[in-house]
Amino acid sequence: MRVYLARHGETTWNLAGRYQGRLESALSPLGAAQAGALAGAMDAAGVGRVVSSPLQRCTATAAPTAARVHVPVEIDDRLLEIAHGTWEGRLRDEIAANDPGRYRAWREDPARVSFEDGETIVQVLDRWRDFAATFRPASPSLVVTHDAVVRVALVAAADRELDAFWKGRVENGAYAVFEVDAGGWTLIEENVAVHLGSLRASTDGQAL
Repeated sequence: MRVYLARHGETTWNLAGRYQGRLESALSPLGAAQAGALAGAMDAAGVGRVVSSPLQRCTATAAPTAARVHVPVEIDDRLLEIAHGTWEGRLRDEIAANDPGRYRAWREDPARVSFEDGETIVQVLDRWRDFAATFRPASPSLVVTHDAVVRVALVAAADRELDAFWKGRVENGAYAVFEVDAGGWTLIEENVAVHLGSLRASTDGQAL
């Protein structure tokens, strides 16, 4: 069965270069348009189930698809973004200046970073594996989550080490395509963004 694993649409904090983690931030106007474009693609794909992280930026991205295909948005806490701890709510440039060692490690050696009052990507991977092991879609499904969760899902599907965390392509409102069966999750396509057209957002300035 096909599962479409999407990152939420662009948010106001993405635009500002501010770390989000478990804090709430609203979709930008572009992010809302991305959610609408995603809904069109998911309707065409025959999606019959929609599951989301509980955070507003994901539920707002999932809602247009759910409304279009007439299903509820199911919530699963295992899809939450990585907890960035003391970085949350702060600008990327501020973090780079005030916590340079951890910031450099996060960009260059993420598998060995632990966020103060937060998580590691090993913990995010454990959450994802638990979700993936128990998710049994009876119809094509949309799963809306966050950058770090999509990245660990790509790592897991490719059976790579977590050192490959930053190598995957992940965009706002785009999705990875998986075939899911009793044998596990097989990655079909990494970053589908054709439905976004001119709505693609640059991630260069985002606090990821």
